Amino acid sequence: MKIGFIGLGNMGSGMALNLVKAKHDVHIYDLNKDIVDGLTKKGCIGCSDIINTVKDRDVIITMLPEGSHVREVYLGLSGIIENSNKKTLLIDCSTIDIESIKTVGIKANQYNMNIIDAPVSGGVVGADNGTLTFMVGGNEESFNLALPILNNMGKKVVHAGDLGSGLAAKICNNMILGITMIALSESFTMAKKLGLDQNKFFEISSKATGMSWAMLNHLPVADIIETAAANKGFKPGFAASMMVKDLSLAQASAASVNLNTPIGSLALDMYKDFVKQGNGDLDYTAIIKLIEDN
Repeated sequence: MKIGFIGLGNMGSGMALNLVKAKHDVHIYDLNKDIVDGLTKKGCIGCSDIINTVKDRDVIITMLPEGSHVREVYLGLSGIIENSNKKTLLIDCSTIDIESIKTVGIKANQYNMNIIDAPVSGGVVGADNGTLTFMVGGNEESFNLALPILNNMGKKVVHAGDLGSGLAAKICNNMILGITMIALSESFTMAKKLGLDQNKFFEISSKATGMSWAMLNHLPVADIIETAAANKGFKPGFAASMMVKDLSLAQASAASVNLNTPIGSLALDMYKDFVKQGNGDLDYTAIIKLIEDN
């Protein structure tokens, strides 16, 4: 299948390479030419602009930082919708505000193009290993068309509902993750100060009511969980700055439906403080440093 892929950061690069491994013809574009050149050496086909990336493709995938980027890339005169075949399937994997993807969807529908939002969970490791979870919003036809492609990049694909529902699921899920990581950090720091051995506390809590996915996979304490960023000086799989972005999206989404989420708001404030101290490039689990320091 002929695929165009736009946005090749930490996540997009691994996703594009997994499509190459699945024997797809993958044309790529990113503002960072060095990334494009590097992936070209690994089997992708580098393009110099968006028009050449999307022309005559069966599928276009985007993985971009912000809603403004998604709107620009899809809606501009030199963008995706104006320059793609009208039967092209559009897949946006960005984590952005829901209103932006719905705006893009309106124009895509005017051109009778199928579109889904398909944000991911699983981090850089999941993108590299093809084990991502995709949360998909869009109609049934678009979802079924996208499913084989998403399966090349992930291990679980869930159809959440209409366009924007994938983003709603991702935003709500990551608010849980951000809040949970702070709770883990506070609890393990308190246990340490109370004289409990960290390994022993993990042995107990991981089998008790305090257990969570975040504990079993992203524990903010070193030398207990193999996959923990704490073992590698908090080298990011999911950076603290990205958690600020996602928690900000959660607060904006809550405001859009007149919902007060005080714990989510407090979590956002704590991550903002942590990033302002120069820690934005550390893994989000490094929030334990903020708690230890206080």
